[in-house]
Amino acid sequence: MACTSCSTKSDESGAPKGCNSKGSCGTDSCNKLSVFDWLANMQFPSGFEPFDVVEVRFKNGRKDFYKNTEKLTLSIGDIVATEASPGHDVGIVTLTGELVKVQMKKKKVDLNGPFLKIYRKATQKDVDIWTEARNREEPMKVRARELAIKLALEMKISDIEFQGDGSKATFYYTSNERVDFRQLIKDFAREFSIRIEMKQVGFRQEAARLGGIGSCGRELCCSTWLTDFRSVNTSAARYQQLSLNPQKLAGQCGKLKCCLNYELDTYLDALKDIPGIDSKISTQKGDAICQKIDIFKGIMWFAYPENFANWYMLEAQQVKELIELNKKGEKISSVEDYVIEKEETLQNFQNVVGQDSLARFDQPKRKKKPVRKKKPGTESVAATPNAKKQPVTKQTPNQKPSGNQNQRPEKNTNNNSSEGQQKQKKNVRFNKNKNNSQQANQNKPRPQRNGDADKNQ
Repeated sequence: MACTSCSTKSDESGAPKGCNSKGSCGTDSCNKLSVFDWLANMQFPSGFEPFDVVEVRFKNGRKDFYKNTEKLTLSIGDIVATEASPGHDVGIVTLTGELVKVQMKKKKVDLNGPFLKIYRKATQKDVDIWTEARNREEPMKVRARELAIKLALEMKISDIEFQGDGSKATFYYTSNERVDFRQLIKDFAREFSIRIEMKQVGFRQEAARLGGIGSCGRELCCSTWLTDFRSVNTSAARYQQLSLNPQKLAGQCGKLKCCLNYELDTYLDALKDIPGIDSKISTQKGDAICQKIDIFKGIMWFAYPENFANWYMLEAQQVKELIELNKKGEKISSVEDYVIEKEETLQNFQNVVGQDSLARFDQPKRKKKPVRKKKPGTESVAATPNAKKQPVTKQTPNQKPSGNQNQRPEKNTNNNSSEGQQKQKKNVRFNKNKNNSQQANQNKPRPQRNGDADKNQ
């Protein structure tokens, strides 16, 4: 992740807000190939002049060293205007002070060599031109690829980088063969009306510039911290007993993954005391051939050619002794006599995390009991402790409601507490509304069915 694509967007000056640590955070900032400045908070002795060369980063991790001839007070994260040919470029300061010398020695750059200089800190006008040029890169890359396909050139334009002043554009491309792009440059100059520069990069350098997520789920090593690309052979996968599957061994660049070399030395050290995968043990039953090796446990599996389904597990040290006996012309009776006995261990798995069961959603939900509706001919009066009970009378559909239903029940004369009176009033209102709704439903004309119409006729 780079600061230019930070989710916190940018302020009025165009610089990204970010975490405001300016590259001095504990995670080495969010830039590509960034270096943690662990000398930032140290106080230098009086009269000490800091190193006047600073490291400046441009698009997609491209870095260069520039000399601070104007004695500007620069810190990590400042946007500066640097010397370019022609015009000027705009970049971000990534490292200052004595650590720049360490980076120059690492990249084999002469400390006294000629350096381009820093003109000034970027102004608002410089930042606006720089931002506008960066916004033109993506649509221009799409059009450039169309022109390259039209000329039937065996090349892939992977990235375009504008100069800070917008006067020049550098096209990065990859190709397996030499490409004659003289006509392509003419078409680019006619189409974009800008100075064109073509640069060929390798497939690994292309992946480092563009970045991405590897099969391990992390950002690519070449775009975050890896700078030297060492050659990777398929023998590294054989030593680590990995399946020679090109789809699994290849990285985003299409080449073998650089991480195959990370643990190779550890495997080579462990294999020194273990016989090879082509080891054989001569027995009276026949030759037992090695099928598998567990390098770090020091265990080997053997099987007879007549029955490859049955494997016998032996210790690597025991196998070396048996091979020495075979060299002396002695044969053992069988491999079964030296098999390691497996200790059966009972594994009691416990839910130490305290999570819920994964099958908790598989249980069917309980069905809610249906609510029983009351018959239209029945009436109920809410019973209160002080209210008198009224007899319930059934009504036929054609019977008119009696006039007593609209009468209010007698008020309770017992004034023991105000709370009891309020509850009684609520119950009376509820009964009255319920009786009115039942009367309205009874007075509605019932729709006639076909059978009823025939009876009336």
